[in-house]
Amino acid sequence: MTGQLTPDQTRAPKTKTSGEAFHVSGWDNWLSGLIARHPMQWIRLGNFETKIARDAIEDIKIEKPVFVAGLARSGSTILLETLARHQDAATHRYRDYPPVFTPYFWNKFVDLAPKGKEVAVERTHADGINITPESPEAFEEMIWMAFFRHLHDVNESNVLDGQISNPAFEQFYRDHIRKLIHIRGGKRYISKANYLVTRMEYLLSIFPDARFVLPVRDPLWHIASLAKQHDLFCKGEQNNPRAIAHMQRVGHYEFGLDRRPINTGDAHASRQIMKHWKDGEEIAGWAHYWSDLHHYIADRLTVNKALKDATLVVRYEDFIADPANQLHRLFNHVDLPDAEPIINEVAPTIHAPTYYRPKFNDDEIGLIREVTAIAARRFGY
Repeated sequence: MTGQLTPDQTRAPKTKTSGEAFHVSGWDNWLSGLIARHPMQWIRLGNFETKIARDAIEDIKIEKPVFVAGLARSGSTILLETLARHQDAATHRYRDYPPVFTPYFWNKFVDLAPKGKEVAVERTHADGINITPESPEAFEEMIWMAFFRHLHDVNESNVLDGQISNPAFEQFYRDHIRKLIHIRGGKRYISKANYLVTRMEYLLSIFPDARFVLPVRDPLWHIASLAKQHDLFCKGEQNNPRAIAHMQRVGHYEFGLDRRPINTGDAHASRQIMKHWKDGEEIAGWAHYWSDLHHYIADRLTVNKALKDATLVVRYEDFIADPANQLHRLFNHVDLPDAEPIINEVAPTIHAPTYYRPKFNDDEIGLIREVTAIAARRFGY
């Protein structure tokens, strides 16, 4: 799926060079580093901000929050951007970074600061999706990492299930969402965070009326996209050391020089995936990762009826083939009404990507199909 300009992107998109795309400014590097080194202080500052904003947010209710999860490169960004067009939507935006913990203070500062004309630029992924500071983005991972320090340790389970309890996180998270809803002037929180795929049951225990959107994709094309992005990010980070730190601080370990698989509770499987990659067996690593994660997802949807009922699986290929009907399914599932104008605007822009083709040989294709076959069949492939 390709991305289109959002209404706030009023000028033609600008294409960055590979060096520009991975450049991290000194200011961003300094402030994001300060936050990453002192998460507890920023949690306290966020709680202080909540006290200041108490009158503004005290009547805000969190109703049917929407979480877009799933493995990267499955179409989650377009789903987020489409949902974010709705008048009731409240999302994180690029402008919220680096001080994600204090959105109320930071957005007041940003609103008062002088601004030049915003120019849409293609995002780092070089995938046709153009962004401005007002574009929706996934930043809540920084908050999760501050409270759960093991979430990207490949040797520990990254699963947060319905039995987990962390009252300090849960209160901070609820307050954070309420502040975002107030700032954006919306009614419904919309989040895209790929790593939430192993936290959906925990989220459902916090928000029993939550709605989940889970994009999946044919493993052959999905792995081709993942491999392309990994190569792109590795090259970009080699020439921009600050970019590695940036990815770590925002919690993006999907590709690049510090790539890590999600540990779904099987440390042996995660270590084997890492070994494949370390040994240069890229395709084998990706194939086993795809299989492991999607077996986990299918298992949880099978045994947890409440989670299954709350989750809409969106197959990438179905979305490409019939975007209008798939968008109707999407908005109906998350219960965002009066979405017809959005569907009519977005559906004609959805088409298969044209910026790459899989370059696998017959042996690699056979390996992917063999390793992923059972998991893929569980999603209709």
